[in-house]
Amino acid sequence: MKRFVCLLVLSLFFVASCAAKADLPVMYSSPEFSLTERSAREVKSQELAGQVWIADFVFTSCGGVCPVMTSKMRTLQEKLPMEVRLVSFSVDPENDTPKVLTEYARRYNADPNRWLFLTGKKAELFKLVREGFKLALDDTSGTEKEPITHSSRFVLIDKQGQIRGYYSMEEDDELTRIVRDAKSLLKG
Repeated sequence: MKRFVCLLVLSLFFVASCAAKADLPVMYSSPEFSLTERSAREVKSQELAGQVWIADFVFTSCGGVCPVMTSKMRTLQEKLPMEVRLVSFSVDPENDTPKVLTEYARRYNADPNRWLFLTGKKAELFKLVREGFKLALDDTSGTEKEPITHSSRFVLIDKQGQIRGYYSMEEDDELTRIVRDAKSLLKG
């Protein structure tokens, strides 16, 4: 009888595990890129192949949503296994030099071994965000406090480079959901 119960529990765990993965649709392929990291080294998208990673889009002089987003990425750094990478793309590359990004990352205790801060040419980054990640980005209609209007969503990418979800950083239950989903993708 104990053996039957153990088999039943294992079967239910397996079904639940498969169901969690099945709930994550493949939305798009993540875009390819070659950008400059805060350390001034070149980072190509291929470096993330075979890894689960989470992307966000921020700028260091933002007086609005970016500090909150970066704080929540810091929370994800604490809650997720080391195998999950974090990637913050600057949407203000003209001001966010590697030196500026290094200081910004230090403020948030970003682990340089797992959390990348990337910058590059404006046209390339804007195309990457809009066409590659399929997110909003506009630097013509912002406010003084937040001159660049951009998405406040986190993007979850699987080991095959497929976008598996968009998560609002404005809702705490979304952080719980992205942690759960990222962990489930690690198993797959």
